[in-house]
Amino acid sequence: MSEDKKKNNYSADSIQALEGIEHVRMRPSMYIGDVGVRGLHHLVYEVVDNSIDEAMGGHCDTIGVIINEDNSVSVKDNGRGIPVDMHKKEGVSALQVVMTKIGAGGKFDKDSYKVSGGLHGVGVSVVNALSNTLKASVHRDGKIWEQEYERGKAMYPVKSVGSTSDRGTVVTFHPDEKIFSQTIEFSYETLSNRMRELAYLNKGITITITDRREKDKDGEFISDVFHSEEGLKEFIRFLDGNRESLIQNIIAMEGEKNDIPVEVAMVYNTGYTENLHSYVNNINTHEGGTHLSGFRRGLTTTLKKYADASGMLDKLKFEIQGDDFREGLTAIVSVKVAEPQFEGQTKTKLGNREVSSAVSQAVSEMLTNYLEEHPDDAKIIVQKVILAAQARHAASKAREMVQRKNVMSGGGLPGKLSDCSEQDPALCEVFLVEGDSAGGTAKQGRDRNFQAILPLRGKILNVEKAMQHKVFENEEIKNIYTALGVTIGTEEDSKALNLEKLRYHKVIIMCDADVDGSHIETLILTFFFRYMRELIEAGHVYIATPPLYLVKKGSKKNYAWNDKERDAIAESYKGGVSIQRYKGLGEMNAEQLWDTTMNPGYRTLRQVTIDNATESDRIFSMLMGDEVPPRREFIEKNAVYANIDA
Repeated sequence: MSEDKKKNNYSADSIQALEGIEHVRMRPSMYIGDVGVRGLHHLVYEVVDNSIDEAMGGHCDTIGVIINEDNSVSVKDNGRGIPVDMHKKEGVSALQVVMTKIGAGGKFDKDSYKVSGGLHGVGVSVVNALSNTLKASVHRDGKIWEQEYERGKAMYPVKSVGSTSDRGTVVTFHPDEKIFSQTIEFSYETLSNRMRELAYLNKGITITITDRREKDKDGEFISDVFHSEEGLKEFIRFLDGNRESLIQNIIAMEGEKNDIPVEVAMVYNTGYTENLHSYVNNINTHEGGTHLSGFRRGLTTTLKKYADASGMLDKLKFEIQGDDFREGLTAIVSVKVAEPQFEGQTKTKLGNREVSSAVSQAVSEMLTNYLEEHPDDAKIIVQKVILAAQARHAASKAREMVQRKNVMSGGGLPGKLSDCSEQDPALCEVFLVEGDSAGGTAKQGRDRNFQAILPLRGKILNVEKAMQHKVFENEEIKNIYTALGVTIGTEEDSKALNLEKLRYHKVIIMCDADVDGSHIETLILTFFFRYMRELIEAGHVYIATPPLYLVKKGSKKNYAWNDKERDAIAESYKGGVSIQRYKGLGEMNAEQLWDTTMNPGYRTLRQVTIDNATESDRIFSMLMGDEVPPRREFIEKNAVYANIDA
């Protein structure tokens, strides 16, 4: 057959039929989201999900996670152990089926698991496919059964290697460097945050995590033990520990509505931000969904009914709205759904309609009882709602000013903005630069075709401690809104952001590499997290990384971004070097700033992501809130060069 005929002969033979494991390895992002840092850690979550499913079924109460010296991870539980007997259909051990067949597992059998966190995930077989080695040990029926795999394929049949009085499953896997080319190094902090979260969401379970790569000052491996007896109530205390409570009690309930287990905990604080966190089968649904809309409806309806009956709203000249009831509210909603339907950009938005009414009824009953039993707290909450409504009314005028700002000059763009000539937002980027001096250098050094510069004067408002109308009245924040071209939500949803008219798909924060610069970065990130979270979630926010040093010897020069790089460069020059420490962006000339920080061919940008929304919420409230002791402790623990006065 001629080459032309072969090309045009599109038949059944042309279809490449890939078995499950091969398909996972060819298209890993389809199964775990990406092959970067987030996807890497997702592997651990998938294995832990199996153990959590055992715990949710009442078969397991202890889970251990170990990061080994070689960056492999071991997950151990005291559950029933994966079955090892022969699978009738497949003709091999059930353990081998679970580990090598995509979609296999007891969680798809409704008799085995009523609900399952792993239903949203992809299963341990995908972890196996994306690991260069994996070993499964099952302690079951008095014996230890074992099987090892290479890149998803069994190296030998399941075999008995000893006897035991224990029960449970141990899975040890090492990520495949061919798949995870960016890094295979696990973050202890990322994993421990998730294990803590799982302990709160599944009270009574003990989850331990140990890092065998690092020892503490006492010579012990870094480790944590997470256990919660009160579940979401303890979770709320942990999340709101850096805020001042408005009421003394945490309002909480758990029960079952329409065969859907619902657990809710909430508290009001003196702050101005709304912090709602929702979970379905332990999965953080940061895009919300029907369970969150049910919570909002139940909260608004019940509180409004109480406030109307109290007579406290009689003198108010405008209607109370949904946002008013949620100012200063921290709440967690956790539901268990047998067959969850997920939607949204990242498949973390619950779509099951029946869940909305179940949560709404549960919240309504919980709140009604609490308000009747705690009249003093009820009065404080309603007073907070009234103040929020008055502030919202003021904020609506400030918001209108942002939307219509200065239409007469420059097409509504801030006067300080040096725009780019490119019209396609996907090709454009804007640098938010600290100070007019650095802004001037950046304007000279940039590529005018696709790079815009917006200098910011000093430190922007700390939105964590500001009322909403103060945020919208702030000049620097108004400039950011108008420069980006995004529109702010209506009064119904005052913080929703419309990204359709976003003018730049890269928003780059560029500050000095010093303490003040880090503070300004944090202020801007706090504003983005509280008021433009959609911008972060869509992957549009980045942080520039200017160098700390210029190392020179004669005509040779190199830049260094940390002390280790500086010392290595100095050593390679064999003495006689001069080292310049950059205290700020303004100390670089336009050419240096372009070469090191702005040139897409050489620069390093750090993309801002939200891996754990609850932990991000806690960190921002701690760093930017009123409580000093936890902030001091955080700085002492994490700062490399901090010099903290006694």
